[in-house]
Amino acid sequence: MMNQKILVIEDAKNLCDLIKLYLNKEGFEVLISHNGLEGLKLFQQEAPNLVLLDIMLPGLDGWQVCREIRKMSDIPIIIITAKDEEFDKVLGLELGADDYIVKPIKFKELVARIRAVLRRFHPTGLEVNKLVFPGMVIDADTYTVTVNKQEITLSPKELELLYFLASHPNKVFTRQQLLDQVWGYDFAGTTRTVDVHIERLRKKLKPHRQANQIKTVWGVGYKFEVRHDD
Repeated sequence: MMNQKILVIEDAKNLCDLIKLYLNKEGFEVLISHNGLEGLKLFQQEAPNLVLLDIMLPGLDGWQVCREIRKMSDIPIIIITAKDEEFDKVLGLELGADDYIVKPIKFKELVARIRAVLRRFHPTGLEVNKLVFPGMVIDADTYTVTVNKQEITLSPKELELLYFLASHPNKVFTRQQLLDQVWGYDFAGTTRTVDVHIERLRKKLKPHRQANQIKTVWGVGYKFEVRHDD
């Protein structure tokens, strides 16, 4: 099996050297760019399995790089930054990042986060791989969602959240339960992460109106509602 390829886009060369050393020991192949624009070009050339992305970059900043990557790929992105404000975390998630790590980096945690995100991007052992509802098909094997025979583009995390909710139709889950089940128990983010992804899902599904919808249960959480017509 070929090593998984990690692209690190970070302008701090000493940190890049440490990340590469540590990830190489864990069996990953590591590519490095110190410039946002060059990092995008390297992404297109090398097709990595995951991107570690700093925010403060020359050329293009990390927000711009994240936007551009999401235009062409759903490959996982983990933001690494010294910016610890909630606004920055929410912005990163809204732009399509899958996780957010604040410096100084703890390398064991970094490896755990990388492995967790990669597992979620390529899930194994799912009991049911395809969920079929009137007008909607959610396929976990191919990571596709089809609504009224039209494929909808979702990020990996959006699809995983939709798949989990749809796997338990009409059951209400709290935000914390969704964090634990979809992001993993080791995820350090807040329940606001769930709200951001739910909002993005609704925006993408809104043009394709149908009976199966993500509903808010006020004071509790969310559910995937399936209506049964008499």
